[in-house]
Amino acid sequence: MQRPKPIKGLRKFVHNRRSSIQEVLQEPTAGGLIFRRSEINNQIEFLLIQDSKGRWTIPKGHIETGETPEETTAREIIEETGIVDMRILDWLGKINFRYRRESSLVLMTTEIFLVQATGDTNKIQKEDWMKGIKWFPANEAIDKIEYEDITKLLLISLKKIKDARL
Repeated sequence: MQRPKPIKGLRKFVHNRRSSIQEVLQEPTAGGLIFRRSEINNQIEFLLIQDSKGRWTIPKGHIETGETPEETTAREIIEETGIVDMRILDWLGKINFRYRRESSLVLMTTEIFLVQATGDTNKIQKEDWMKGIKWFPANEAIDKIEYEDITKLLLISLKKIKDARL
């Protein structure tokens, strides 16, 4: 009886296969779409951060024990941008996404708030892990954000800002 030929690349496929998911984790987070009126032309601008992978997004982070989503949003904005004077105006919605971390499936839910930066909005500073931080005119911010759900919430926030004449 003749032995079957080995399937080319099977050993490599089996060896490189990731382990199965052992647990599902839920991670509640919160963040804010931060805006201001430009001192130069009174246009709406949004503050975006560039994450360690080079993607433009918004400040957000894990909700600590005992914190409300609004408190987390304020804390994360202070930590990630240096903005300390702000008003949390409205809840914009939730973003849900998932990713794999080793043998865990992480289900992340992010509560997003509309935040108006007040005071000296030019005193921004990024954290060491970030690649950048910058105020963008609204139309540029829409193009820069690399997450579709956040882009949709930015469009909702523009309507809220204009309707409230902020």
